Amino acid sequence: MFNVESEGNMAKKVLVVDDEKLIVKGIRFSLEQDGMEVDCAYDGEEALSLASSNQYDVILLDVMLPKLTGFEVCQQIRESSDVPIIMLTAKGEDMDKILGLEYGADDYITKPFHINELLARVRVALRKKTSDVIKTKVFTMDTLKIDFEKYKVFVEDKEIHMTPIEYKLLVLLVENAGKVLTHSFIIRKIWGYSTTEDSQSLRVFMANIRRKIEKDSAHPRYIITEVGVGYRFVES
Repeated sequence: MFNVESEGNMAKKVLVVDDEKLIVKGIRFSLEQDGMEVDCAYDGEEALSLASSNQYDVILLDVMLPKLTGFEVCQQIRESSDVPIIMLTAKGEDMDKILGLEYGADDYITKPFHINELLARVRVALRKKTSDVIKTKVFTMDTLKIDFEKYKVFVEDKEIHMTPIEYKLLVLLVENAGKVLTHSFIIRKIWGYSTTEDSQSLRVFMANIRRKIEKDSAHPRYIITEVGVGYRFVES
């Protein structure tokens, strides 16, 4: 049984998993400088052992590990824990990003990365889950407002007409703000199955949503495209 997040105002605890010790050393130093407690693992089995016996707020998990891959570790942790997991992937390996998200990771960052980007991703993961926000009656960000009880969307206090599919897509993204949702995940959630036609339809729907809620759909404020992977709704 895996432990989930620690509570209260205690220092946040992070597990860093990578077989490259210099990378682990650098990440650990930066996280500790940011006030976090850090444990380290250098292979998949050690990572599972630590995850099952400690309470972590975030896990940074490399894909390529000895003994067990990062995908296998992620999958096993997800069987009993919803602790945020950020995958560390190699540059250009889009399939690794997609697989990591499909196995249950919340986010990914591509090597080589700037430590400030990594810290930013960790801070996002540490924030209160947006699903708690959805329990409220109204979601607001800048000029965008969603009334969940009335199924209505407003931009600058003007009601925006949305089709049922567009509304479901927008709410799905908001519910998972800060998290990359893969094309196949979104399609399964909205249509229940995945086909090439649905992939094309998804792009059309996303373009329509952006046109309706963004000031400049070419430079979106709310919905970010993760090229080759999916979409991410920004965190407030």
